[in-house]
Amino acid sequence: MHARFIFNPRSGHNARNPYLLGRAEAFIRAEGWNARVVCTERPRHATDLARAAVDDGCTLVVAIGGDGTLNEVASGLVGSSAALGLIPCGSGNGLGRHLGIPNPGAGAFRTLREGKVRAIDTGTVNGIPFFNAMGLGFDADISERFNRLSRRGLPAYVTTTCRLFFGYKPQICTIRNGVADALTTEAFIVAVANSDQYGNDCYIAPGARVDDGELDLTVIRRVGPFSALPLAVRLFLGRIGGSARVHRMRGTHFVIERPQSGPIHTDGEVHTTDATLDVHVKSRSLRVLVPATG
Repeated sequence: MHARFIFNPRSGHNARNPYLLGRAEAFIRAEGWNARVVCTERPRHATDLARAAVDDGCTLVVAIGGDGTLNEVASGLVGSSAALGLIPCGSGNGLGRHLGIPNPGAGAFRTLREGKVRAIDTGTVNGIPFFNAMGLGFDADISERFNRLSRRGLPAYVTTTCRLFFGYKPQICTIRNGVADALTTEAFIVAVANSDQYGNDCYIAPGARVDDGELDLTVIRRVGPFSALPLAVRLFLGRIGGSARVHRMRGTHFVIERPQSGPIHTDGEVHTTDATLDVHVKSRSLRVLVPATG
């Protein structure tokens, strides 16, 4: 196996406990692979490292980190013959959970040795790739604040959400999917998902599949103090589509217009973009190593 392991030392879990660096090196020695571990040094460095690995002839490129590291490594592999391996150790691990990839202590390294390759779709928004989900509105603002925290995880996410919730004002968005008439609505959240969840088993798009050639869009309209808890329960039970405050679409192309430019997130990483968002899907454009029994 000719492989490259990309380790993000600044990812929250790795920064606190960098044991996975040594574990990856031990795994390579035990398997006798033609492989090495390289560390990221700056934002977007993982994309450059992934592309260099492809140029060097690697057939497997492994991301060791959270959703942001996954996004950067996968961005360098789209359209190539190299497969993405994933050692998920972030706060949400949405794509890893959707694909059934276990955490490092439950078989992630074994998946690298025994797994099978699955081709999945890639989403793009104004040319920026995403593999799990992108969004604007409340969840983009949450991602922006969450990324500034020194300690992450579900408790920190809940605390950050509660602090922002009561002062947040929805924006008016117009959404076109090329099939139905335009939808103009007040939007608390607009999420476009490739998988079914954000992470932590929070299902923003129940029923979504990463290899169906389509993206799933979910609009959550205005949310008040009395509707927030029932909506949160629905998210974690996978029943968000049953709420009258939610509108869902499925398609290969969406155009989302909002009042002004502002933040969006792609797999939890925040960008400032134009008021108009052009969202496309690239069908089965990324090869991912998943458990053989999945």
